[in-house]
Amino acid sequence: MATAVASDVKRKALGRGLESLLPSRPNPTVEIAASAAAAPVAEGKPLEIPVEQIDRNPYQTRRGFDEEKLDELAASIKASGVVQPIIVRPGENGRYTLITGERRWLASQRAGKTTIPAVVREVSDVQAMEMTIVENLQRADLNPMEQALAFERLSKEFKMTQEQIADRTGKDRASVGNFLRLLKLPVDVQYHLEGGELSFGHAKALMALPPELVSSIAWKVVHLHLSVRSTEKLVQGIINPEMVAKPVKLPEERMVDPNVREAEDRLRRKLGLKVMIEDKKGRGKVIIEYAGIDDFDSILAALGERGLGE
Repeated sequence: MATAVASDVKRKALGRGLESLLPSRPNPTVEIAASAAAAPVAEGKPLEIPVEQIDRNPYQTRRGFDEEKLDELAASIKASGVVQPIIVRPGENGRYTLITGERRWLASQRAGKTTIPAVVREVSDVQAMEMTIVENLQRADLNPMEQALAFERLSKEFKMTQEQIADRTGKDRASVGNFLRLLKLPVDVQYHLEGGELSFGHAKALMALPPELVSSIAWKVVHLHLSVRSTEKLVQGIINPEMVAKPVKLPEERMVDPNVREAEDRLRRKLGLKVMIEDKKGRGKVIIEYAGIDDFDSILAALGERGLGE
């Protein structure tokens, strides 16, 4: 029951949005100064700011944007304009720096827009980074490695403890610790995590292995398309062979049409989850495996639906 309550608190923290996560700060001096500076700006209406006068967010945690989705958003903006203003902060020489809304900013440029509606906020570096990370976490836009690197930046650049990071982002401390552990995985395994071939659940199972075995077992998991549960069983069989009544048998590789395999890979990269398509002469089903509410919300977000915690 305690675990369920804690999980519900975490989900509500993310669901309330950026503003509910930002008021409390570990440094009272920063809090007072930032509040005093931001108060008159926060109540102002969005301004139309030239897109060329805005600089990219130095704290952006995403490494790339889906080109196809950017084109779709650009077409929508060209037809209907920007529905939700971006958030910026004052820079030097009359310029502005992005905090949130980089996709809308990039798509606006593709749509040929010369200005974009923006809300100007006076915030500190740590607040700007927190807002960036929380926005992406809310929208499930980060893959596991991007989340890990984001938490690492909060830890190293702003000297935040895992407890403070958890408090600011709505994650529990254990989850933050697990994400940071991903950075110790071999580079090839991190590549599979970033590409969506491995999920966070797969990584947690693999991290229980001796370091010298992680890469080879990860390769098997990827190429045999093992589920998280199958990966956990495989890892346990390696760590504690005496606890396994029968030798662990890896499933035979599926014979799949190349077009179906390509579709599976595209969906896997989009969702960051295990996806399997069963196709029989143009009819079949799509199976998406998820390990928790966060994964399930990722699926709903990809379909344009609200998550369970919102």
